[in-house]
This record gives sequence, C-alpha cells and structure tokens, in this order.
Amino acid sequence: MDRSDVTLERMRTFVRVAERGSLSAVARELGVGQSTVTRHLRELEEAIGVPLLSRTTRRVTMTDEGSRYYADSIQILRLVEQAGDEARGTRGASAGTIRISCTAALGVLHISRLIFAFQDRYPDIGVDLSLTDERIDLVREGVDVALRLGPLTDSSMKLRALGQSRRLLVAAPAYLAARGRPAVPQDLPGHEGIRMSNIAGSDTLALQGPGGERHAVPFGGRFRIDHGLAAREALVAGRGIAPAHHWLVDDLLAAGRLEVILPDYAPPPIPLSMLIVPERAGIARVRLLVDFLAERIGGIPGIEKPR
Repeated sequence: MDRSDVTLERMRTFVRVAERGSLSAVARELGVGQSTVTRHLRELEEAIGVPLLSRTTRRVTMTDEGSRYYADSIQILRLVEQAGDEARGTRGASAGTIRISCTAALGVLHISRLIFAFQDRYPDIGVDLSLTDERIDLVREGVDVALRLGPLTDSSMKLRALGQSRRLLVAAPAYLAARGRPAVPQDLPGHEGIRMSNIAGSDTLALQGPGGERHAVPFGGRFRIDHGLAAREALVAGRGIAPAHHWLVDDLLAAGRLEVILPDYAPPPIPLSMLIVPERAGIARVRLLVDFLAERIGGIPGIEKPR
C-alpha cells in the first residue's frame, strides 16, 4: 500500500478507536462488523508504515506515533467537514448529525422539546440525544455538546454559561397533612427527606433566608435515589420533603399535587452550562444548535439566564 490508501474513512475509524479505546464499541457506533474496523486500522497502518495503536486483550491505546497522528487527524477531519459546510453554503448548515448529552430529568422534561423545535426549523439535521447524570468523557463518547447542572472542572471544553437553575423546598399535600408543615428550617430534621444519593453532602440541607442569612440543616430520610424523575415520583407519593429544581416540579405545583414549603428559605441555585467539544465548535450545524438552545433555555421554568 502507499499513501493514497490513507482514506478519510480509515482516518475516522482510527480517531474513534483512539478516543474510545475499544474496537467493538466503535463497530457498534459505526454500524459495521468489528472485522471491518480491524481492517481499516490495519490498512491505515500499512499505508503510513508505523504502528498507531497498541492492542491488549482488554484495551486499545495509542503508540507515540499514534498520538501525534491522532492530533493531526482531528484537525484534518475538522477542516474537511468545515470545507463541506462552506461549499454547500446555507444548505451545509442544515445537514448531518449532532450528538448531545444532557442530565437525564432535564432532558426528558424540557430539552427534548427544544430539540423537536430545532429539528422543525432544520429538518435535515439529525440529533442523537444521550441522557445521563454521569460526567462522561465527551470526546471518548463522541458527543458534540453537553448540558450539565452543577460546577464544572473540565477546562479542555468550550464552556457557555446558560444561567442558574432555581430550587424550591416542596412536599405533597398528603404528606403535610399527615406530618405537619415546617414553619422554620429548624423543623426540618423531624421530617422525612428525599435525598439524592449521587450528590455529595445530601445529608445536610443548605438554605438561604430572606435576609441573606445561611442555614445548614441536618437532612435525613429513609429514601435515597440517584435520578430526578424518581425523586419527583417519591414527592408525589407523599414520601417526604425534597429540594427540587423548579423545572422538575412546575407542572405538579400548578396542578396542586405539590406545595412549596418554607418559601422564604431557598436552596442555592445550581449553574446550568453547555460544554462544547472544541474540535466540533466550528461545525455549522453545531453552532446552530448551540445558539438555538442558548436562546430558548430561558423559557424553561426556574432557569434564570445570565445577565
């Protein structure tokens, strides 16, 4: 083989295997057999003349030559895609697929609807929406854009602040009728709390009072859960009190199925941010989605956009 056998298809396969560290995962992602992935890698290495990957029974890692080739390949593939967008003009922005990751409950209740509206405007853009509360590696998982609640530490991604998510203390009328309504934060330790097991420090509830004073109240309970939608169901079932994002319970509050308690004492808001893989930020369809979500996100109940 010679250098003319260095095709974009083989290069893309190499990039995804380097990022995911698994031939079988990339085969499933591309919808091909693992033998095809193996062949692409072998043909690429034969054409270049150096080994790019080191394979063991458990993992695939890059060689030193592979790391350098990966960095160059990323730039080449990005330029190829951008060149196609520019050549097609405005039509280039409205074709292709975007991969999005979003915290699960927010994605189910609100972001999915925004994506429907986005696709109504740009019907030729495909969207793969992945819902997870885990802090995944965006590059390894092939994600272009991620919506995340909470503080972020990944400085390698482009970050766009979307606002703050306001929270409330809520409970079902049946629970309050049976256990009484807390009048001050100090009443909360005598109540059942619904706690998030995937959030550190959930056994202490931080509240801010009407004068800006801060309270740290012990917060216990017999039910813990790691998913916002399950916490929502527990609240409706009268299992206890919980701090909830406004967007998680706004319809239940409007219907009278939940009530706000201690309205003068609110848990601190949580930042909502968008992470964008730098190599994907220049792609036209990704820019369209990023701008669309940033514009519409303020319509979600309780999301206060940055000034």
